Amino acid sequence: MKGRWIMGVACMLVLISMLSGSGLAEQKGNLLVAAAASLEKVFTDELIPLFESANPGIRVEGTYDSSGKLQTQIEEGLEADLFMPAAMKPMNALVEQSLVMKVSVTPLLVNRIVLIAPVDLDTDIDSFECITQAGTIALGDPQSVPAGQYAQEALTSLGVWEQAFAKASLGTNVTQVLSWVAEGSAEVGIVYASDAARSDMVKVLCEAPEGSLKQQVIYPAGIVATSEKQDEARLFLDFLKSDEAMAVFERHGFVRNP
Repeated sequence: MKGRWIMGVACMLVLISMLSGSGLAEQKGNLLVAAAASLEKVFTDELIPLFESANPGIRVEGTYDSSGKLQTQIEEGLEADLFMPAAMKPMNALVEQSLVMKVSVTPLLVNRIVLIAPVDLDTDIDSFECITQAGTIALGDPQSVPAGQYAQEALTSLGVWEQAFAKASLGTNVTQVLSWVAEGSAEVGIVYASDAARSDMVKVLCEAPEGSLKQQVIYPAGIVATSEKQDEARLFLDFLKSDEAMAVFERHGFVRNP
């Protein structure tokens, strides 16, 4: 009986030793990625599971919202490790405040803005200039939503911003705009091409015409300066730059930034 007890204890010690040399000892904690709402599906459905599978000691969590809101949250102390907005403006603002490491910032992706309508809606609207023909329009709030800022810039350059704004409902992020159009609450809306690609409830009427935006829609990524897991954040950022990750992004309607 005593021999069996000793053997049992020995087995437990061996098991503990094995576990301490494996994933439990290697567990490095959680990474928090603060990313634009338009990235939520590609991150949660594919990219994060791929990364975690290749790096079992690291767990990645995401918080997704408008880039302006995430910028404010980081300024107010959100303990994020990586920031990936849908525009350079919020990234540059955090770099200027030394809240994101400038050397880590990578202009990773290019997106486009498109005019969408419910998939079953019969409409003659086929250009950004014709948006004012719609009775109801969904846009991201230009105060905090990059997609709304791009929409305002394009519509202003085409001379129809004031008329469009008078008919607009302003969403707190681009996902809300997509939802309003998909459910028919708005006749048309402006979202990213990647958002339109992930919904079978909307159809693309047209892209923003060439020249209506001064700059491309760039998605940068950068490591938060106050992160206590910068090495792990760098691993995730390197993964996002990889050919494997880029193939996933492209399937979701994004384009690699040259």
